[in-house]
Amino acid sequence: MRTVLATLASVLAAACAAQSQSTPETPLERAAEKTARAPFSSTYAAPVSAPTLIRNATVLTGTGARIDGGDVLLVDGRIAAVGQSLSAPEGATVIDASGRWVTPGLIDVHSHMGVYASPGTNSASDGNEATDPVTAQVWAEHSVWPQDPGLEAALQGGVTSLQILPGSANLIGGRGVTVKNVPATTYQAMKFPGAPHGLKMACGENPKRVYGRKGQLPSTRMGNVAGYRQAFADAQDYMESWKEYDTKLAKFEKDKAGGDEEATPPKPPKRDLQLESLAEVMRGNLLVHNHCYRADEMATMLDVAQEFGFKIAAFHHGVETYKLAGRLAQEGVCGALWADWWGFKMEAYDGIQENIAFVDAPEGGCAIVHSDSEEGIQRLNQEAAKAMTRGNLAGFSIAPERAVRWITANPAKSLGILDQTGTLEAGKMADVIIWNGTPFSVYALADQVFVDGVLLYDRAHPAARPRSDFSL
Repeated sequence: MRTVLATLASVLAAACAAQSQSTPETPLERAAEKTARAPFSSTYAAPVSAPTLIRNATVLTGTGARIDGGDVLLVDGRIAAVGQSLSAPEGATVIDASGRWVTPGLIDVHSHMGVYASPGTNSASDGNEATDPVTAQVWAEHSVWPQDPGLEAALQGGVTSLQILPGSANLIGGRGVTVKNVPATTYQAMKFPGAPHGLKMACGENPKRVYGRKGQLPSTRMGNVAGYRQAFADAQDYMESWKEYDTKLAKFEKDKAGGDEEATPPKPPKRDLQLESLAEVMRGNLLVHNHCYRADEMATMLDVAQEFGFKIAAFHHGVETYKLAGRLAQEGVCGALWADWWGFKMEAYDGIQENIAFVDAPEGGCAIVHSDSEEGIQRLNQEAAKAMTRGNLAGFSIAPERAVRWITANPAKSLGILDQTGTLEAGKMADVIIWNGTPFSVYALADQVFVDGVLLYDRAHPAARPRSDFSL
């Protein structure tokens, strides 16, 4: 216990020292630094961590490989090496993981942590801006409460990164944010560096129910599709107005440089935050995450995406994705799914327990196990185990080294962060879990969870773990 506390203390002290060394000394320097950082951008920086060598485990790398008797070396917050019989650097902590399993940290692509914080109260209900069918201008991160106790519970389940999304009341609900699951005072200090925003869209019953009750469009599925198309058509006009402005500005600058003193600068279009988000989708800078249950509606949304020149990163909840698994694989669209949650409304009625296995099976298939639940996020590994078992019973022959990708590499791919995390490969973030045994078991528990090489949860020493004041 003393060793763990001492380690945590030294990490915090080193981080504070590093921060104090880089803090600007003068008001002018501080103002310059403040100006240099883009508004709402990530301030997350991995703390200093000592080298750690995890030895003699069953290692699932997330790349499709399994290493029995494997080692994983963490140095300076990164994966330094994965293999067998690795040497420990001087001063490294060596963990004997004999009989245990090691995987990348788990990633949940569909969470409402912080925007629907626990305990669930009206004051903490900040996930749906249900005032208009299209609210692409809102950002989920501006609702995130970093002290949500659910984040701590998710960490104990092995979740090291997650996407926090707006709810599904609207056709276009706003931007989602990807965060590292670390204790922080601000969401900026959790925000995954360099991760693109997602854009939450929703098909089917939810938008038509919410707005149909208000007597406005959409109240039908055809109203839903008309709403998406009009929103993106408006965004196309917005993009064109900025192109015209850029052309006029370039001419003005050329004329001015040529000595035309009477040249008049053009007036820029009025900034529209809603259309700005949709324009960024069409430019490929925002990744669309589409709540959609039925196969026919997913096909319709793929056509909408084709009409306006954008790509859907993943369909979420799709209980009928098994019906068009081949098309999703061909078009590089992931299915973010539950193992066995369906039947709670008509559009979720035709689910099967082999859904994830079907989506995973084709060449290029990208199956993801997601939660959409403050409880489910604590056992993503068990949900993957259920889907793997049902797939194997149906003859798909899914090994653990394949199934682990559903909760590691594939979600990282759909979030645009696979180059940084999601697999145990040299150079990637040291987001790592040591399990007490196979993670594909109802008896599985995360013994130790590392984020960027820092031990943030140790089941053997629970008193040393981060605690939200609101869970005390």
